[in-house]
Order: sequence, then C-alpha cells, then structure tokens
Amino acid sequence: MYRVVMIRHGQSEWNEKNLFTGWTDVDLTEKGIEEAKDAGRILRESDYTFDISYASVLQRSIKTLHYALDELGLLWIPEHKSWKLNERHYGALQGLSKPETAEKYGEEQVHLWRRSLSVRPPLLEADDKRLPSHDERYADVPADQLPAGESLQDTIERVGEFWEDEVSPLVQSGHHILISAHGNTIRALIKFMEDLEEHELLDLNIPTGIPLVYELSEDLKPLRRFYLGHPTHVEEKKRQAADPNHDPD
Repeated sequence: MYRVVMIRHGQSEWNEKNLFTGWTDVDLTEKGIEEAKDAGRILRESDYTFDISYASVLQRSIKTLHYALDELGLLWIPEHKSWKLNERHYGALQGLSKPETAEKYGEEQVHLWRRSLSVRPPLLEADDKRLPSHDERYADVPADQLPAGESLQDTIERVGEFWEDEVSPLVQSGHHILISAHGNTIRALIKFMEDLEEHELLDLNIPTGIPLVYELSEDLKPLRRFYLGHPTHVEEKKRQAADPNHDPD
C-alpha cells in the first residue's frame, strides 16, 4: 500500500476578505500561518514522515508547506514547485467580492462559474496585466498552456498531467510525498484519481490546514481517503469549507 498526503493552504488574505483569488499571489493571514503549523503538528503527532514535498508557485502554498515541514523537522527534504498545482484560474473574477459578484450577475450565474465542471469564468483580456505571461515565474511555460481563465475541467486536466508525470512514478518507487496545494487543485486531483461523478465533485469541499491522507493500491487506485486530526476539529473545518460563501478560492 502507498500513501500520499495533501494539505490545502492555510487561510489567505483574500480568503479572509471573501474575494476570488485564483492565481493572484496573496499571502497567508496569521490564522493561515497557525493552520499550516497545526497541520505539521498533526502529522508529527501521527508519526507521518516524508522525503519529497511539492507546492504550487504561489506563496500561500509554499509558505504552508514550509510551516508544516518546520513542525515536522523536515525543512531539509527536497522541495519541488509546479504551476500545475496552482489554484484554478478565475480569470476576470480575480479580486472581486463573491457576494458583490452574485449581486451583479445573479447567484445562478456565479454558481455556474464557481461550481460547474465545464463553464469558464469571464476570461482576462489580451492587454490585462494580470495575465500569467506578464509574470516571470511562468517564463518557461509555453504560452499556449497559460490560461486567461479556467473551468474546473481545465484544472483537472493539468493536475492530472502533473500526477501522472511527476508524482505517480515517485510514489511507486517508494517515496513518501507531501503536497501543499489549493482547494480546487485538490478537488481536481480527487476527481482525477477517483473519477467522481460531477455532482459528487461539486459537493466536495476541502478545509484549510487539515492533512488529507490517500491510501493507494499497488497500481495507485485509491483505497480510502481521510482527514487527520481531532474529529470535532475536522468536522468544524469541513462545515466551514461547505459554507457557500467560503468554499474553494
């Protein structure tokens, strides 16, 4: 049996303000830092250890990984960053208030943008400075791979490629992997690994700062997934994640 652990980054500044975040590189709040440290402590107290780690190229993911690894005493292990672990790109919605956007466009339209599998948000215009092509961290990524906005299906496809190309070979060679990522990235990975029905995926909410453990068969088929931590704490975090105003960013 193999095992992989994922953590959704701790609360970010735009999570706290309830703004669409996507690829905007916002920092953790003080609460987010504590959530990341708690995740590392929970893993340490549960006797988990790792020899390879992954994060996206966004600081809320990277810092969450560092705080967790620090609690584990594992800051020294190899760390890899991939843009394919970035949050879903919310296009022109990035930076907008979720409640105000619902007032402007209607709750049904915003629900489609946020929770449907195939509907993309309004895309960034070609001259928008927020396009990833203007950011040096994506300088080596082919231009046709950089989105101006993504559906959840788009996110599933890039995360699936990351899993098959990067993670699967390492898992099967016996490495213990910790992934610090984002709400929609982790949902996309779960969809890819488990082939969930669309309604199952859309009802899936990922709490911040709670380690999610996957146990896998020899051919990397999921055997089970579960959260680590005190049951009461985990249920409260899951309840918060299911709040329609505070689900994946």
